[in-house]
Amino acid sequence: MSVSEKIGDFITIEREGRVAILRFDRGDRVNALSVQLLRDLGAAARALRDDVSTSAIVLTGGKAFTGGADLADPAMRQRAEASLLERREMLRAGPDMCDAWEALDQVTIAAIEGFCIGGGVALAVACDFRIVGQGAHFRLPEIPLGMNMSWHTQPRMVNLIGPSRAKQLTIFGEKVDAAKAEQWGLVDEVCADGTALETARRWAEKVAALPPISVRMAKRGITHAATALNAVSTFMDADQFALASTSEDHREAVAAFLEKRKPNFTGR
Repeated sequence: MSVSEKIGDFITIEREGRVAILRFDRGDRVNALSVQLLRDLGAAARALRDDVSTSAIVLTGGKAFTGGADLADPAMRQRAEASLLERREMLRAGPDMCDAWEALDQVTIAAIEGFCIGGGVALAVACDFRIVGQGAHFRLPEIPLGMNMSWHTQPRMVNLIGPSRAKQLTIFGEKVDAAKAEQWGLVDEVCADGTALETARRWAEKVAALPPISVRMAKRGITHAATALNAVSTFMDADQFALASTSEDHREAVAAFLEKRKPNFTGR
């Protein structure tokens, strides 16, 4: 018997046995991450952390996993107009959300369909495993748009795919399809389109059949071993974002994107 609950406007959590499935779905094609959705996803993870009846959590989106940060969100525009001190505080929503998902002692499995872009990649790599439909792709557009890759993401990607491939994914901003992502180690299993959630649920049920205390101890030990230096290498990435987003190159990148032309970067 499953039990369902709702968090905020766009998050539902369904529990069955020792498995929880969290879906965030804004009901449109992009499923973008608004500031409020980031906060709700963080709050959901922090609430789930205290749930000793759950061994595995499947995280999934809507028609697509997510197109990343919602640039049309009024809160984003408010952040751009705020003082530097205020902006630093406003920038916490994304990294705090990813940190909350990484901090879970339950095994976390991202079920990804369609596309996983920007902040979606940041969220996915904060999970333990990634199950992906064969037609899905990953992309980080931040660097080509004159920003930096933040949300404490870069060391997590290095942990998964190594420095060279992390640089390819981050710097070039090009699509990485499901097959290449699996080859790189970014993805754990590629399945038929439309079956990522079903496949992820099978992974979760394998976890749920195991002794929960032993699983949690193993997960936490491996995570700490892999991420011991992550905090010291990312503590400034929000400040780097605040700096990069004020550059002329960032404004030029956005203008070129909207005008469908090649940008002219000057390093200013």
